[in-house]
Amino acid sequence: AADKINLIPQDFFAELCEQIIQHLNHKIPGVNTAELCQRIQTSGIEIDIGDLAKIANIISFLFSTAARNNLSTEELVTTLGNAVSALPKHAVQVIRHVWNEQGKSISVSGDARNMATVGQFVDIEWKLGVAMSSDACRSLKYPYVTVTLKVAEPSGQITSRSFEMTIPQFKNFFKQFKEMAAILETV
Repeated sequence: AADKINLIPQDFFAELCEQIIQHLNHKIPGVNTAELCQRIQTSGIEIDIGDLAKIANIISFLFSTAARNNLSTEELVTTLGNAVSALPKHAVQVIRHVWNEQGKSISVSGDARNMATVGQFVDIEWKLGVAMSSDACRSLKYPYVTVTLKVAEPSGQITSRSFEMTIPQFKNFFKQFKEMAAILETV
C-alpha cells in the first residue's frame, strides 16, 4: 500500500485523511472514494479505485486504533515509524498533522466499538424508462423503474447499488415505504 500512497499527491491524501476522521466522528456517512479517485485521475495520476479504497481502509483502521488506544500525536508517529518504514514521508506528515488537529475528537464510546455491520443510507436516485424493442421482440413498450441506492458501508466506503423494477414491483416497493412511514409517525 505504501507504493500506492506514494502516488497520491499530498493535498488529496490530506483530504482523504480528513474525510476518514469526519466519518469516524459520524459527521459524514462515509468516504466517497469514487469521487476522490476520479479527481485524482483527472489531475493526471493513475490510481485504481480498489487501491484507493484499500488505502482508505488502512488509514481508517490506523486512526480508529490510535483513538481506541488514546495515542498522542508523537506516539502515533513513533508507532508508524517502527511498524511501517516504507510509508512515504509526506504521508507521515499528513497523518501527523490531521491527527494533531482532529484526532482527539474521535469518539470511542462502547457503541462505536460495537458498530453494526450494516451500511448507512446516503442517497437515492431513480429514473423511469421504457424498453422499446430488443433482438427478441420488435415492439416491447415495456416501462420500468431504475433505482440507484448510495450506501456508506461500515468501512466508510460509499457504494452504489442499482436495480430495475417493473411497474407492479415499484408499486409494491412504494407501498412498503408508505407502511414504514406510517409506522414511523407513531414513534
